[in-house]
Amino acid sequence: METLTINQETLNEATQHLVTIRDFIRFGVSAMRAHEVHLGQGTEDYFAESSALVLQTLSLDWSADEQILDARLLPSEKQQIIELLAQRINGRVPLGYLLNVAYFCKQPYYVDSRVLIPRSPIAELIDNRFMPLMTDGAGINPKQGVNRLPHSDQPYIPERILDLCTGSGCIAIALAYAFHDAVVDAVDLSRDALEVAAINVDHHLKDDQVSLIESNLFDKIPAQRQYDLIVSNPPYVDASDMADLPAEFQHEPDLALAAGQDGLDIVRKILARAADYLSDRGVLVVEVGNSEWALRQAFPEVSFHWLHFVQGGTGVFALTAQECRQHQALFQSSTAGV
Repeated sequence: METLTINQETLNEATQHLVTIRDFIRFGVSAMRAHEVHLGQGTEDYFAESSALVLQTLSLDWSADEQILDARLLPSEKQQIIELLAQRINGRVPLGYLLNVAYFCKQPYYVDSRVLIPRSPIAELIDNRFMPLMTDGAGINPKQGVNRLPHSDQPYIPERILDLCTGSGCIAIALAYAFHDAVVDAVDLSRDALEVAAINVDHHLKDDQVSLIESNLFDKIPAQRQYDLIVSNPPYVDASDMADLPAEFQHEPDLALAAGQDGLDIVRKILARAADYLSDRGVLVVEVGNSEWALRQAFPEVSFHWLHFVQGGTGVFALTAQECRQHQALFQSSTAGV
C-alpha cells in the first residue's frame, strides 16, 4: 500500500495561519486521519495522538488546565510541532520515538528505536496487583473468581519477581512500584535494550530493587533462584504478520517482534523451563497477542487461563507452578528444533 504524505505547502499554511494550542491539536487530528497514520503504539485514537504530540512538545501535562489550550504559540513552537507532525506522517515514525517518551501504568519511560514502545495489557494486571492470580497456589477451581482463577481477598505478596524480555524495563519497574518489598530481576538478550532499561531504572530510582540481567531467557539465571511471579511480554509476531506490519511498526527492532513461523518460538522456550524457576505458589503470566490461536492449537491438552481486561486487550495467559510442572515434558518436547 502506498504511504500518503503531507505536502510542504499544507504544512507552511498551517504554520502561517494556526494560532493556538487547540488549533494545532485539531490540525494534527485532521492531518493524521487524512493521511491514514496507523495508531496502536501507545494511543488508540487520533485526538490522543495529536494531543500527545502537541502538549509534550510544549512540555505540558495531559492534566493541564483546558484554558491553556487557547494560548498562542511562538513561531519557533509552531515550527517544532509542524516538523514533528511531518515526521509522524511522512516518515511514519512512531510518536514514542519522536518524543523519546511513552507511558506505562501512568508513568513516563524513555524509549528509542532500540526497544518496543510500551503498550501491553499486562499494565492492567499490574495496576490491580495481579489480584485474581496471587493466591495460595493451591490450584485452579473453574467456578471461583474471574478469569477462571481463584479469588482471594488477601492475596499473597510476591517476594521475588522475574520479567523476561524486559525491553525498556517498563514492566519490571511498574512491578517494583506495585510490590515495594519485592526483588525484581529484569532479563533481556539485547544489550541495547538493557541500556535503555538502565536509563529508566535510574530515572525511577529503582536501582536497589530492579536488577538488569543480560541473558537469553533463563540461561544466566541461577538454577536455585525461585520466583513467585514470572511475567513476560516476549516476541510473538508470526511470519505472516511480520510481512504485513504497518510502516510504524517497522521502526521497532525485529528482535523484539519476530518469533518464527507461528509466533511461538520464544514462548515455547519459556514454557519449557518456567517450572524450574517458579516457587510452589508461583504464577507464570505471558502475553502472546495474536498468536493465542496458534498456542491453543499447539497445546490442546493444556488449560491455559486466558485473562480478560476491562481496558481492552487479549492474548495473555496464566499458569500456576503446578500446571507448568504438570505439562513440562510436553512443553520441552515442543522446543525441538526451535
